[in-house]
Amino acid sequence: MKIQKNGSAHWVGGLKDGKGEVSTESGALKTQPYGFNTRFEGVPGTNPEELIGAAHAACFTMALSLILGEAGLKADSLDTKAVVTLEKVSDGFAITAIELNLKGSVPGTNEASFTELANKAKAGCPVSKALAAVPISLNVSFG
Repeated sequence: MKIQKNGSAHWVGGLKDGKGEVSTESGALKTQPYGFNTRFEGVPGTNPEELIGAAHAACFTMALSLILGEAGLKADSLDTKAVVTLEKVSDGFAITAIELNLKGSVPGTNEASFTELANKAKAGCPVSKALAAVPISLNVSFG
């Protein structure tokens, strides 16, 4: 099975004075504004790093749900926040780290087993695999 999804961006102007819009095929994002100011200056709007974070959190959480199901478990709740770090490096900017912060409530298991299954999900998540060049850490809160 092969699935293809797409996102698009439109940009007008220079780096600092320019403005862009990002959209997704599904319409979940439709001409959402982004620019230098939303990426580097905290102005409302989106940016590539938060979109990567949202995608990674969503994929990881779904992967964990699958792995829990395979273990005969079902979560009461799974909440994941992916913190994507963008830093100035010698040759420009780079995403230097992604930290997955997971809080879960899963009846029938304990913290050690839950953490083991979460690490398995982190390793198997397709977005984690796509971002393998970046160190990805996982912090687990159970209960």
